[in-house]
Amino acid sequence: MGNLKYFGTDGIRGKVGKLPITPDFVLKLGWAAGKVLTRNRSKHGSKKIIVGKDTRISGYMLESALESGLSAAGLSAAFTGPMPTPAIAYLTRTFRAEAGIVISASHNPYDDNGIKFFSSKGTKLPDYVEECIELEMEKPITCVESAQLGRASRIVDASGRYIEFCKGTFPNNLNLNGLKIVVDCANGSTYHIAPNVLNELGAKVIPIAVQPNGININKECGTSHVYMLQRVLSEKADLGLSYDGDGDRITMIDHLGQKIDGDQILYIIAREGLLQGNLRGGAVGTLMSNIGLEISLKKLGIPFERAKVGDRYVIEKMNEKGWRLGAENSGHVILLDKTTTGDGIIASLQVLTAMVRNQMSLHDLCDGIKMLPQILVNIHVSNNKNPLQNNKVKILFNEIEKELLGCGRVLIRKSGTEPFIRVMVEGKDEKQIKELSDRLVNEIKLSISIDEL
Repeated sequence: MGNLKYFGTDGIRGKVGKLPITPDFVLKLGWAAGKVLTRNRSKHGSKKIIVGKDTRISGYMLESALESGLSAAGLSAAFTGPMPTPAIAYLTRTFRAEAGIVISASHNPYDDNGIKFFSSKGTKLPDYVEECIELEMEKPITCVESAQLGRASRIVDASGRYIEFCKGTFPNNLNLNGLKIVVDCANGSTYHIAPNVLNELGAKVIPIAVQPNGININKECGTSHVYMLQRVLSEKADLGLSYDGDGDRITMIDHLGQKIDGDQILYIIAREGLLQGNLRGGAVGTLMSNIGLEISLKKLGIPFERAKVGDRYVIEKMNEKGWRLGAENSGHVILLDKTTTGDGIIASLQVLTAMVRNQMSLHDLCDGIKMLPQILVNIHVSNNKNPLQNNKVKILFNEIEKELLGCGRVLIRKSGTEPFIRVMVEGKDEKQIKELSDRLVNEIKLSISIDEL
């Protein structure tokens, strides 16, 4: 990934109206992707690309630009309208399409947007294909013969197909009758999917943030703002589910109003897999996963491995080990026995399965995992600044690492999707890690301000 100019850990992302998220760039990106995909297509391969988006107002502009670029390269675009990212992965497989494209910036604000690609198998594009697309971007646009131009169509039953697919991952002999669930859809692409899935399985659904207007996606709602799910308490609901703007992340709230993150969700699903005899190996987390997860899985005899942060790296590690379960603590939960990518709705259905099957509350299902205190701070930094190279930051980091040796961890990393440095300090003593985190954050902020002088 280090040699790529535009592609990050999760596609191409940025502010709308600034490179690379401009109509002319996206038009050329569609053309370049089309040229590469047609080059790799088998003799009898499809000429169709599935194109979905979230609910951002800029999605209209960008899908039109993509359509033009794809058509010029000889590929036809089949549009789904607003759909969760994992739904595009699913539809790409079922339609035997050449690829899938999602116009989304996930949990970012509405004035960001991005482009994600899926292969014909519903997986993230391999690095070498992204490299080929970037190389093609350097060439001038050409156009196929008029008779070979791509066409545009719309998949009118896309949402219904995906709703049925999600329901199919829930056991036929179980239902959600009697459960009251608050569902926060972040005014994003799950707004017309998740409430219907849960309702059709028998739950009483209280939907919130299901009125997208193009600019309210992720605004004080969704996975980054789970305080909205304190509604669970006022409604006396059994639990709350919170999705992000494109539906590939999930966080939960138990009936006591406590947040349940990706680490705890991974624990619940792994434990249930062990009980049912279908775990198939172990579980993959990331460098950010709480030590409490590792300890709790070890007590159950479940192997655990850490990958670099980013769902593509989690999936790589899962495939390397031959395991089927992985997650990031941010809420990307990957179940390769159900689908090919992180899917918030399907992950939440697996937790609900464990609740119903064991007749246990979400709170009680988390009893077996004790999370260590962890502080995570995001520091805004312009893309060309890298405080991780500052000597004073390095020295302080090493000092903190020694101080925590054997009873905690410290991690500094640059986000692959947002202009942030993420600082994580974890340990047994909450007061200690707060002091250490403050020292490290202040040193990083000082290094940034000095660089900007």
